[in-house]
Order: sequence, then structure tokens, then C-alpha cells
Amino acid sequence: MWEHCLKRLESEIPKNDILLWIRPLEVAISQNTVNLYAANDVVLNQVKGQYYPLIQAAIKEVFGDPFSASLQLQKSQTAETVEPVKHSPTQIPSNLDPRFKFDNFIEGRSNTIALAAALQTAQTPNPEFNPLLLYGSTGLGKTHLMHAIGNEIVANNPDEVVCYLHSEIYVNEMVKAIQQKAMEAFKQKYRSVTTLLIDDIQFFARKERTQEEFFHTFNYLLEGQKRVIITCDRYPKEVNGLESRLKSRLGWGIVVPIDPPDYETRVAILKEKAIQFGFTLTDEVAFYIAKQLNSNIRELEGALSTLKANAFFTGKAIDLDYTKQILKELFKVNHQIVSVENIQKVTAQYYNVKLSELLGKSRKRSIVLPRQLAMFLAKELTDKSYPEIGELFGGRDHTTVLHAYRKIVELISENNDLDEDRQKIVNKLTE
Repeated sequence: MWEHCLKRLESEIPKNDILLWIRPLEVAISQNTVNLYAANDVVLNQVKGQYYPLIQAAIKEVFGDPFSASLQLQKSQTAETVEPVKHSPTQIPSNLDPRFKFDNFIEGRSNTIALAAALQTAQTPNPEFNPLLLYGSTGLGKTHLMHAIGNEIVANNPDEVVCYLHSEIYVNEMVKAIQQKAMEAFKQKYRSVTTLLIDDIQFFARKERTQEEFFHTFNYLLEGQKRVIITCDRYPKEVNGLESRLKSRLGWGIVVPIDPPDYETRVAILKEKAIQFGFTLTDEVAFYIAKQLNSNIRELEGALSTLKANAFFTGKAIDLDYTKQILKELFKVNHQIVSVENIQKVTAQYYNVKLSELLGKSRKRSIVLPRQLAMFLAKELTDKSYPEIGELFGGRDHTTVLHAYRKIVELISENNDLDEDRQKIVNKLTE
């Protein structure tokens, strides 16, 4: 019967608001009363202030005139059944990698804000910005910062219960808990931590039951002023398959991008990583590698590993000539990777417009759509940030690129022809 009430309410309340505020309410029916339970003050105040009269009217219409509604602030029934399950903090592994600390994280212009936010989160018992969400392409240092946060917290507060895990592990554990009828213990486990670090949350996309459970755990921790740190490979609202209410919650704290490292930062990273690998890199070699590889830190690490292995087996010194010889194939492949310039050129050719028009100020639809699609592809196929892409498109602001990306996502979902255009351009770029 409550589902009928929800359907009735959907005709009067926006669907996103239903998902965000109404569906999380727990329902219990006794005698002639429908009791609604809000998990926290935020939900209680929002529902009471905005939707309560509509809910009362829907209940009377669906259940009949004798029925009334009541709204209370109370722990969810799920939480109450979890409470008696005692999960000792010693049984919750931190999964932290001791190698990743703030001391060996290389700061640059691309990650200054992210590093500052991570330090603030690690060093403040009740951080001002909670949750902290870091987003960016793979290999840029998001995971390093997560482990650094956890290691800093444990070093300063040994009694803290810190848990890091990849979102895929969370999903797998939940599936196992369902199979073994151990969901209560699973829920209690992750609601017992004082700091939860979840890596690559985009893996939750289209996993509705996982999102539902994580949503409630997420709320539980925030309500208890526990730290939550999350990473994603893109701006969360751009992840298709994540529920609107979860996207909304993720934006409650601070959302910080991490961009690919600039030239000087890449040089510093190479020299620091080489020391960690057990050898010294000359400035000449470091500057050369940094100029050839410009996407992410993992590529830099891969180049160093290759150099070290070859030098070990051949006994050769790692000078500039040897570096060029050993890494020439790696650099050749890297240079064939799709660039923003190639995307602009191929898109202009495909739509039969001049490249100067694509990069210019024209507001004609015949130019604007190809320009927006080119910006979309630049974000999808390269590691460039929104500001970097904007600069390459005639010095445009990053918000223009973000708008273009979202517009193309919207249009592709409605227009099969545009999606075919996108795929044809991608095929040309990767031939």
C-alpha cells in the first residue's frame, strides 16, 4: 500500500526528491496510523517542512479516511537490529599501504588543492569538509592521497578505526553477505569505522542494491561525524548509473579534481620515484622522460621500471643515450595516443567545417554542435582537465567545456544519429 502512496506522490513531487527524501523513510503500519521514520534531522526537517501535507493526503486517499500519518526521528529498523551485533574494531583491517604518505607525495599545481584538502581531513578530528571526494583520471595520485590520509590518522590516533577498500571489494563482500545471510554483520562492520575510504566509486554504477546499502552507511557515518573519503575517475554527476540521491550526498562536502601533473612536477616525480626504486636519475634524463610522457604518474613509473630492469641485466649506466634507446618504443606508442589537436582536426573534417571556425567564436548551430562534441571527446579520450581543454579550444573557460560535456551526454541519450557520429569520429581517431 505504501508503494501506491509513493506513486501518488510522484504526480506532485519531482522524482529526484522522491528518491532523495521520501523513499529512504522507513514505514510501519499500526492500527489506523502509518508511522514514518527519518534516519536523521536533515531528512526529518526536509520532509516535515516540504512534503508532510502531501504525504498525509496521499495516505488518506490510498489507505482510507481513518488512517493518519506520523513522522518521527528514530534510528532505522535496520540500524536497530544491527546494534546488538558486536564487531570488534580489531577485526576490521585497515588495508592501508604504509608506502603512501604525505611526505613522499609530490605536490604540483595540478594537485595543490587536493593535497591541502587531504591534509585538512587527516589532521582534523571533525573536518569542515566531509565527505572529501577526489576525482580525476587513473594514475594521478588519488589512491596515494587516500592511503596517506589513513596512515596519518592512524599515526596520530592509534585508537581510530580506519578502513580503506576498493569499491569492487565492497560489492563482492556485500554479495557474499547476502549469500550467507550475514547482511546485518556486513552493515555493522562498515558502520563501526571512524574513517571510511572508498576508492573508485564509479564501480557502484548500475548496482542498485549496493548503492542503496552504501547510501545508508554513508548517512550513518556522516551523522556520527565520522570521516568519509571517496575517489572517482570523473566528476560524480557525470557517472551514468549512479542514483541521484547518492550523487547529491557526495556533493555535501568538498569535491576536488586532480589533474595530470605539469612538466616540472613530472620531473620531480621521476627523480623521487627513481630514489624509491633504488637509483639516481640525472636532470638530463628526468627532463627528457618528462617531455615524452605527459599523461599520468603510472606511465612515469613504468618507464623507470623498464630502465632499471634493463640497466640491471646489461650493466649499463642510465644516461640520456641509453634512455632513448631503451624507451624509444614506449615513447613511440605514447605519441600515437589520441591528442586534443587530432580530435579537433578529425571532428572538423567529419562535419566539413573549418578548424578555425571550430575553435572560433561562432554561435551557429552547425558550428556549436561539432565544437561541443569535440570538447566531449577531448574529455573522454584524453587525460586533459576541463581548464586545459578550454585553453586548447581558443582560451575558453572550463565551465564552457563542462557545459559542452553535459550537453552531449544529454543529446546522445536522445539522438542515435549523434551517437553514430561520435562513434565514427572515434573510429577515425583510433585507426
